[in-house]
Amino acid sequence: MTLDQRLIDGYRRFLETDFERDRELYHSLAEEGQTPHTLVIACSDSRVLPQHVLGAGPGDMFLVRNVAALVPPFEDDAGYHGTSAAIEFAVTSLGVKNVIVMGHAKCGGVGCVADGSVTETSFVGRWVRPLREWLHRHDDLIPKNPTARARLLERAAVHLSVENLMSFPFIAERVAAGTLNVEGLILDISNGELLKVIAKPDGIFDVQSVLNEG
Repeated sequence: MTLDQRLIDGYRRFLETDFERDRELYHSLAEEGQTPHTLVIACSDSRVLPQHVLGAGPGDMFLVRNVAALVPPFEDDAGYHGTSAAIEFAVTSLGVKNVIVMGHAKCGGVGCVADGSVTETSFVGRWVRPLREWLHRHDDLIPKNPTARARLLERAAVHLSVENLMSFPFIAERVAAGTLNVEGLILDISNGELLKVIAKPDGIFDVQSVLNEG
């Protein structure tokens, strides 16, 4: 098997443009290590590029990607916890100052929960189980229209991940001390809007453009 020619061409462009432009920065990062200011937990969706959206360069962000940008609840057992391990490393070892959950519109992982198409015994089905359980608990608040249902559940997924972040003791302690900021955002890939997800007392969610904050 050979590497896809598109990937080889892309690497060549990287060497000739981005790497050449930032050669000294890459050398510094290699010699001195990384000190990212932000941890981003984003969806694995190929249409979502957090570094591009937030204008980040090499060394700025520690990035975790998974299906639907979900953060599992804190679990202290002997299982394999890839997302939790990355969160722990970014916060306790690298000392990031910000944690961002970045969900997005038209998310396939959220969509399969909204329409019930995922099997509970699949890898994806087991991964999105917390979101499916949230849906069952709040089904009376969720619109029956498929599009509206999916949009609301996308916001709920971000909010649930933020809540789960706060179940990690080392995050809750830093947030309480004012040394760590945690935010839940959602990207509309159709128009480029980046929105902050805000929970309402009635269990539904508002959104606000991040540009309105500064």
